[in-house]
Amino acid sequence: MMDRPKDGPLALLLLLLGHMISALEVPLDPKLLEELPQPPTITHQSPKDYIVDPRENIVIHCEAKGKPHPSFSWTRNGMHFDIDKDPKVLMRPGSGTLVMDISGGERSEAYEGIYQCSAHNELGTAVSNSIVIRQSRSPLWSKERISPIIAQKGQSLILHCRPPAGLPPPIIFWMDNNFQRLPQSWRVSQALNGDLYFSNVQPEDSRSDYICYARFPHTQTIQQKQPISVRVLDMDSLNDTLADYLNDTDLFSDKPAEERAPVFMVPSESVSSKMVLRGEVLEMECVADGLPTPAVSWVKRNGEIPSGRASFLNFNKTLRIMDVSEADAGEYRCFAKNRHGSVHHSIRVTVNAAPYWISAPRNLVLAPKEMGIITCRAAGHPKPSIRWLVNGLPIEDAPKDPSRTVEEDTLIFSEVQTGSSAVYQCNASNQYGYLLSNAFVNILAEPPRVLTLPNIIYQVIRNKPALLECVVFGSPVPTITWFKDSRSSMLEGNAYVFHENGALEIHMSQPSNNGKYTCVARNNLGISENHVYLEVKEPTRILRPPEYQVVQRNRDVVFECKAKHDPSLVPTMTWLKDDRELPDDERFRVASDRLTITDVTESDAGTYTCIMNTTLDQDSASAQLTVVEQPGVPTDLELTDPGARSVQLTWTPGDEHNSPIKKFLIQYEDARHQSGVWHNLTEVPGTKTTAHLKLSPYVHYSFRVLALNDVGFSHPSMPSRQYRTNPAAPDENPTEVKGHGTEHNNLVITWKPLTPFQANGPGLQYKVMWHQLDMEKDWTSVTVANVSKFVVSGTPTFVPYEVMVQALNDYGPGPKPSAVIGYSGEDFPSAAPGNVRILVLNSTLAEVHWIPVSLESVRGRLQGYKVHYSRERSLHRHNSHHGKQRTEIFSPNKTSGMLPDLLPYSVYSLRVTAFNGRGEGPSSVLQRFETPEGVPGTPSFFKVSAIDLDSLTLEWGPPHERNGRLSGYTFKYQTVNSKNDLGLLEELDLPSNQSSFTLHNLSHSTRYKFYISARTQRGSGPTLTEEAVTVLDRAMVSPQVDIATQGWFIGLMSAIALLILILLIICFIKRNKGGKYPVKEKEDAHGDPEIQPMKEDDLTFGEYSDEDHKPLKGSRTPSSGTVKRDGSDDSLVDSGDTQFNEDGSFIGQYSGRSDRDATHDSSEPPSPVNAMNSIV
Repeated sequence: MMDRPKDGPLALLLLLLGHMISALEVPLDPKLLEELPQPPTITHQSPKDYIVDPRENIVIHCEAKGKPHPSFSWTRNGMHFDIDKDPKVLMRPGSGTLVMDISGGERSEAYEGIYQCSAHNELGTAVSNSIVIRQSRSPLWSKERISPIIAQKGQSLILHCRPPAGLPPPIIFWMDNNFQRLPQSWRVSQALNGDLYFSNVQPEDSRSDYICYARFPHTQTIQQKQPISVRVLDMDSLNDTLADYLNDTDLFSDKPAEERAPVFMVPSESVSSKMVLRGEVLEMECVADGLPTPAVSWVKRNGEIPSGRASFLNFNKTLRIMDVSEADAGEYRCFAKNRHGSVHHSIRVTVNAAPYWISAPRNLVLAPKEMGIITCRAAGHPKPSIRWLVNGLPIEDAPKDPSRTVEEDTLIFSEVQTGSSAVYQCNASNQYGYLLSNAFVNILAEPPRVLTLPNIIYQVIRNKPALLECVVFGSPVPTITWFKDSRSSMLEGNAYVFHENGALEIHMSQPSNNGKYTCVARNNLGISENHVYLEVKEPTRILRPPEYQVVQRNRDVVFECKAKHDPSLVPTMTWLKDDRELPDDERFRVASDRLTITDVTESDAGTYTCIMNTTLDQDSASAQLTVVEQPGVPTDLELTDPGARSVQLTWTPGDEHNSPIKKFLIQYEDARHQSGVWHNLTEVPGTKTTAHLKLSPYVHYSFRVLALNDVGFSHPSMPSRQYRTNPAAPDENPTEVKGHGTEHNNLVITWKPLTPFQANGPGLQYKVMWHQLDMEKDWTSVTVANVSKFVVSGTPTFVPYEVMVQALNDYGPGPKPSAVIGYSGEDFPSAAPGNVRILVLNSTLAEVHWIPVSLESVRGRLQGYKVHYSRERSLHRHNSHHGKQRTEIFSPNKTSGMLPDLLPYSVYSLRVTAFNGRGEGPSSVLQRFETPEGVPGTPSFFKVSAIDLDSLTLEWGPPHERNGRLSGYTFKYQTVNSKNDLGLLEELDLPSNQSSFTLHNLSHSTRYKFYISARTQRGSGPTLTEEAVTVLDRAMVSPQVDIATQGWFIGLMSAIALLILILLIICFIKRNKGGKYPVKEKEDAHGDPEIQPMKEDDLTFGEYSDEDHKPLKGSRTPSSGTVKRDGSDDSLVDSGDTQFNEDGSFIGQYSGRSDRDATHDSSEPPSPVNAMNSIV
């Protein structure tokens, strides 16, 4: 069984208050109560003031318990009520409840009175409260004739309700003929007595159906007053209607109603008083007359109105305070105020109190010879008097009991004896009411009994208090001791709290408190014990709480919430939005440790809380989600302060959508020149909503505004109205003006034209002006249409010109332009660089020198020199092909340069030219030079051509790039072990005409690594490597023989086939004779050659195979042809090259075992069936 002690200081406080006295409480254990004698106890009774419905039977409740079960009797108006004399009055069996049947037409008034119930058994008598029975009444409204009311606009008015007195009082409300509640306001409101008050009447108050309704709650009946007619008139209309209403109308005034200061209509005096009982509801009201309508407010002098219990109703005209206490007494003031003045009213509140319990008497169970007390303490205003009764009789009239002493509100019992059991009543009363309580004294002698269920497992969170219960019963009161795990040592110390009810409390539970606890109860009649268990669990904690998120609308957002908990507890993760359940929306997806919201909307913004719950505790964490998006569209664009070249633009920003606006972008459209195209004009900070715009002439402007925040730009606003500027002369001239030549005798003047927006007016043209610098003073000019270039012909070659371009339109020229310098066209250089010399630095690099050309021969702007060179041939007789021409370019100030990446041992040709913007001039005289020898390239190939036990033959080819005369080869080799460690390096020099070499006296079955490089007089070239392994057995390198074609093999296979055939015949004969030969045994012994898969073992003949090493890089496998059997993919001999293992051993087609077969004995004979399969 699992149980959890209650947490919190409130539960502990209630527990302590319930066990402050040392006397024994009788537990409410049903089995125990069945065994123990007990005086009567009233368990249910009707209320003191019982209003009954005259249409229903009267039921007066009185229920009691006791052992033996009590009997019941009643008194009415202080006299014994004999129910047997009235056949309409019944008492329910086993109960004291009375039922008075009035269904036969009897009047319920006949049963009105004061009733009291008594419950008796052999141990005492308990009595109920005095129950006052009254019939509910809902009298009819008295008939009256209500005259119409005429009121002048602005006057105050009271419509009286005056409902009939009922029991209980009716609920009042005002409605019209359509049963609709009449509207109420600061000006018109219903008072607490039900009257309808008008602070000032208005024409809209005119109506003929002001009806007051009274609802009587017990009978659920509603009665209505005769309708009241009200007509509100102005002074002018009053004179017109005076004659019509003179005989039957009340007229309040013949003067116009003027505005006035407030005057209280309720209460009418300046000071009033009010008495209220403690615990009831206090209602105070102030209704004021005035024009304009006064506002009402409340204060409490020398104190504060209790905010938690007070409320202002009826448009602040009523102050209601719930559950009144003595602190609510004092002076309250209501204030009525309008613009003409204010008035206040004081209400002095007195709080009295009917009796209420401070300490109600409680049942007392004592053992013989024990002592005990019953206290009866009550308070009230005035102070209540205390009166004791025993078994329903005044204690002074009851039989004397020497063990009992009365001291005002306390009964003291000492040396009680068996048979002294009784029920005592305490009556506390004052002028506002009374309290009656029963408490019995039961004399018992019982051994201890532990009532807490055995083996309860209490679970508690670490560092939280644990409360282990040990509810016991016994008389005398047992003493309780606690033990942990064993009975060897009693629990004690500051770590434990031992409550009077037997419970054991551990302030801060720790894992060390886990275990078995035993409570032992003892008195002089015996001993009893019980075992419970405590398990201390780890607290639930949020390790990674959700984080604040800012997300754009229509995006997805993920909140993570990772928590830890005690592994023995089952966790549940719950998510809340703004402390409520998540919306029922498929966009919200909850996983074990995260919440995903897809396609976020603005309504998703809020506070999200993850709660990790277990059966014992919980932890929670919250994070805010802010949904942002582009700003709303700016609106209300307005143009003000128009000028020739400026205007003021204002607008209203759109919604920021949780992201502040950083700036506004203002764009314009030019409907004259480029309709439908919007251009950026200016930007203003996000805090401004106006902009002063500078404009250009001859433009039809429309403006729009875009807002920018961290998410992006808003949609553009609606365009403003069109604003047109007048044309004017250009404000600027073309830019990027240049002068250059495309031929040796022209000058091309170019510029960037103005846009239509820059033209400032119609008729845009350009005035092009030029003259030769320092040679001509006068400018030559020409006016051209809206183009971007002009060509001046017949110019000298490459001379400077000053050039200007000016814009003009129908309204005049633009500003004076600035002059730029350009040059007429260039011609090809007329001379070649002279005295070209070449210095060869090494086999791949040469340096060339020249004398620069003269400035006059350049005929333009010298851009540099080009050196063209190419390889004509190699100096080696085996390689004489020509190379591709290459060009090196050098700056104009250079007279020498390097020629890199030359090929050694070659002949090169070279020429040099000067070049300008037009092109290259003539070439210099062709020069030739030779490069010296270099190191050769790698040999063209390197391979192992033959392998033996102790020798290897290697072959190679000369390098493709010899780069000189080969002087020989450098040959090196060394061993390599199984760990790839290299042995001693051996080196040999071989002549240049040798292309193979055989190494003798090598170790068998050994790996070798070989190196070879060619060399010239300049040194050795790059090295080429190869690896190979010598063989273990000379037989491995013998020519491979196809055994399938050998006679001995064919004979052996034939003999095996014949033997199998004979065995099959014998089996068939035995079977026909009735011999047992199960199919399964046959399959196990031989297998079905049609369905049994071929295994690698079936092709294994025990030849040597070593697969412990991987093949070496660069190893060569000499080929040796084999004959393939036709028509079978499963033949013993496959075609292909003969293979060598890593150690050089032969691994032909006869070594077909896999790695898993290598562990088998190689001498195992092959299966005849498999052998047969292999040749079929």
